[in-house]
Amino acid sequence: MDDEARLFDRATALPPCDSRLAEIHEYWRSLSGEPDGTLPGRQHFDPSRIARLLPWVWLLDISRQPLRFRYRLIGTAHVEASGWDATGRWLDEVHPRFLTSPAHPQFCAVAERAVIAYYQGRPTYVVQKDFIQIERLVMPLAQDGRQVDMLLGITVLLASGEKPRRLEPAAGALDLLANGRR
Repeated sequence: MDDEARLFDRATALPPCDSRLAEIHEYWRSLSGEPDGTLPGRQHFDPSRIARLLPWVWLLDISRQPLRFRYRLIGTAHVEASGWDATGRWLDEVHPRFLTSPAHPQFCAVAERAVIAYYQGRPTYVVQKDFIQIERLVMPLAQDGRQVDMLLGITVLLASGEKPRRLEPAAGALDLLANGRR
């Protein structure tokens, strides 16, 4: 399968993807300050609402001038796949090819323009050789509702022959999504 990278706004539907990406996207949208257009911040994000997705979730702090990203949290699936925990470290130091990878312009766009980034294709960082494909979704978080100060991401790692998972909605998830901001 060819690599696919897309940027889109909050109103655009996700492309067909692993349901773990769709679930966290719907949760993120439920936190959004629509219709006033404000972004959710880390203070709105309750990890217990997406507990079963946490192994694949990561958070990045944003530093500006120059624009850099630091791991605040890394899910256990990523720690296991890479063999180490990079929490608290800069991406460009942990992943030497980050600045030339397809991830870098996507992360910059999310940080600077508050768009959503989607990627499907080969892993952009070194992981166990068993993982030959990933799906990644990156969404902006802004404590003040406007200036993006953190990236919320989920990356699903797929081994050779593994198909994207289709998860049943969590108990109460549909009610959460139907009732809007929490």
